[in-house]
Amino acid sequence: MTINLDVPDITCDHCASAITVSVSRLAAVETVDVNVKTKKVAVSGELLDINAVIAAINEAGYEVTT
Repeated sequence: MTINLDVPDITCDHCASAITVSVSRLAAVETVDVNVKTKKVAVSGELLDINAVIAAINEAGYEVTT
């Protein structure tokens, strides 16, 4: 399963790193791909909880718009 989210506040590699670290801490996450150019985050894994993924992104200091 892959969850794709828009995170418009991503502006640099530091942003991408903060999101990757935060989301990677979730148990079900296998991969996190943050694209600075498109401002999108793709999270893959089995039994992902979209609310937990969004919460992890929020905890890193970024807002999800989709």
